[in-house]
Amino acid sequence: MLYLLKTLIAASIIVLATELSKRSATMAAFLLALPIVSITTFIWIWIETQDKNKIADLSSMTFWYVIPSLPMFLVFSWLLRHNVNFIIALLASCVLTAVLFGAVKYFQS
Repeated sequence: MLYLLKTLIAASIIVLATELSKRSATMAAFLLALPIVSITTFIWIWIETQDKNKIADLSSMTFWYVIPSLPMFLVFSWLLRHNVNFIIALLASCVLTAVLFGAVKYFQS
């Protein structure tokens, strides 16, 4: 039952962002920029384990992975504005993010 609730919350956020984008790109972007997934995850971990150290570790590690994900949005936008195919632009942006994630992991070690 808990999995169903988690799934419904996640789906609701995606639907809300998609529908909101039809009316206001600014508001949809604001919603997408919020750390909703992180906050929801922290809450679920707290409900299930009450483990503050686990949540603190996850929060800290999340910070270091947010930084290399930011260039993806700029590159994706730039590629689309320069008439690159959507799928190719998305894949290239994801590859860039994966490379940057690898760099973060490499330098953390």
